[in-house]
Amino acid sequence: MIRVGITGQPGFMGTHLYNTLGLYPNKYERVPFEDSIFDIDERLRTFVKSCDVIVHLAAVNRNPDPQFIYNTNIRLVHQLIDAMEAEEVTPHILFSSSIQEDLENPYGRSKYEGRRMLENWAKAEGASFTGMVLPNTFGPYGRPNYNSFIATFAYKLTHNERPVVMTDSEIKLIYVGSVCKHILAKIDQVNASKQPIIKRDEVPCDFERKVSEVLHLFEDFTDLYFDKGFIPDLKTANQLNLFNTYRSYADLNTFFPKHLNVHQDDRGTFVETLKSQLGGQVSFSTTKPGITRGNHYHTRKIERFTVIEGKAKILLRKIGTNEVLDFYLDGNTPSYVDVPIWYTHNITNIGTEDLYTQFWINEWFNPTDSDTYYETV
Repeated sequence: MIRVGITGQPGFMGTHLYNTLGLYPNKYERVPFEDSIFDIDERLRTFVKSCDVIVHLAAVNRNPDPQFIYNTNIRLVHQLIDAMEAEEVTPHILFSSSIQEDLENPYGRSKYEGRRMLENWAKAEGASFTGMVLPNTFGPYGRPNYNSFIATFAYKLTHNERPVVMTDSEIKLIYVGSVCKHILAKIDQVNASKQPIIKRDEVPCDFERKVSEVLHLFEDFTDLYFDKGFIPDLKTANQLNLFNTYRSYADLNTFFPKHLNVHQDDRGTFVETLKSQLGGQVSFSTTKPGITRGNHYHTRKIERFTVIEGKAKILLRKIGTNEVLDFYLDGNTPSYVDVPIWYTHNITNIGTEDLYTQFWINEWFNPTDSDTYYETV
């Protein structure tokens, strides 16, 4: 069992990495971290001696005072080194740096100097160190106006605001899930090695896009998905990651359930439950009164639950949080709920008759890669 601690665990990348480690409970033990640990020397020392691996993500990205960014980021590295030296421990350190290392700005300088400080510590102590130089990172649940222009665009478009392109440059982008996979691979590599490994690690981007191209894509998502309920054509993993990022900014409490148009004549009723520019798998179920299905989550799949007949309660809870969202659907008014990634979910028949539900998911079920992780809502 590899004990992994993440400074900056509550942040955007820290939360994704913490949850990704949780997918492998027999391989990694997660050492809890709170930002307040840096405020108390004794707690920081306890933290560092509890870890085989420390992923140092804690940093300030933006602040009105550029010098505050530099001073804070350098101070955090100093504190981490001081705590490890005081406890005489040498965990494998993975440091999150940035391609802004080469730019003459306080953030870039703090990342460059912080990486070199930890690299020198590792050389002096015979420890392993991985200095990851990351492209611009995006993904679901990042902070708008802070983590990424992608987060800002997605938030604004899903909240009736209009984004503005300030500088239309070509940006190297990496999905946060790709970063997490890269980090786990580096942890495993060093763990398997008999000798310390010290490396500046240029992490390759997933793709490059102009800022305006991302905005145009998100505008298409707004028209197709947010306004019309269509699932757009997602030909590549990059498009899927951008779409899952986009839809993560919808306010679920006001967005769902989405009611469908019912066409009635003397033959009965007809309801279009889903329009999609991609294939996937459609399934149908009946559920007895009082029975619950689900209690699992996905990390990449798009899933739609449509209630056709009966009464249902759908519960959603974001992994790592306690807030439970509840939605009540009635077949007399056919409606659906789309499940965001990293939300454990279930559906319960709360009526007195059988519940009829249609399920759509964007990929066929593969038992060797089901992307299904069980956790009670």
